[in-house]
Amino acid sequence: MTRAAVFAPFEIIEGDRKRGIVLVSDHAKRDLPDEYDDLGLPASEFQRHIAYDIGVEHVTRKLAALLDVPAVLANFSRLLIDPNRGEDDPTLIRQLYDGTVVPGNYPMAEEEREKRLEKYYRPYHDAVGAMVASVARESGRAPFILSLHSFTPVWNSHPRPWHVGMLWDKDDRAVRPLMEGIAQDKTLIIGDNEPYDGALRGDTMFRHAIVKGYAHALIEIRQDLIAEEATAEEWANYLAPIVDAVNSRPDIHEVRQFGSRTGPL
Repeated sequence: MTRAAVFAPFEIIEGDRKRGIVLVSDHAKRDLPDEYDDLGLPASEFQRHIAYDIGVEHVTRKLAALLDVPAVLANFSRLLIDPNRGEDDPTLIRQLYDGTVVPGNYPMAEEEREKRLEKYYRPYHDAVGAMVASVARESGRAPFILSLHSFTPVWNSHPRPWHVGMLWDKDDRAVRPLMEGIAQDKTLIIGDNEPYDGALRGDTMFRHAIVKGYAHALIEIRQDLIAEEATAEEWANYLAPIVDAVNSRPDIHEVRQFGSRTGPL
């Protein structure tokens, strides 16, 4: 982890907004503001997936550079508060995560919960919303939003066979061509809404893409494949032309309402 006297809840990576793409990375980092110290956890816990999405920061930075597009990264660990959850989600602030009790999150007073929402969660989402609006304005068309995540190779003692997963709700405009592009490498096993389901009410894609009718996708890359900076950059190099090709499709930049499997918008 790193410490700073003034903790910024998000980071903006600049790029050409006229290209019509926004990259978002909800779990890029494992840092905590000084006032929370280590939430009562040993340093080893911040090496694990419970603190952040391993490898995703490098993938996001490289992909943004290759495509020359802007990105928004959350600067705080998901252990503080999870920006990829709705405000009323019971897993927004975890007290127990993959076998680890988080002392700094228990008990959780309502005042403390609201403080974390106001200082970290909402400013991050405000930044994502502002970036999406800016890209829409400067490109003159509906933006394509791509969210980058990573997942553990093993969960509950069960190996996960997928190299990459594509998560989505009902809008498959970006998902299908992305999957077809990635599948050009016949060695890759691609999960369709695996290892998670992309329909999660209130999450980042729901708030900034689904409700607005913007084409979007959430890519999950297995963490052992991107744990090193060199391999993370290899994945970014592989994904860049695929994402670029999807961005050139005319239907990607149209506002279309598909709804959600979670219920009415």
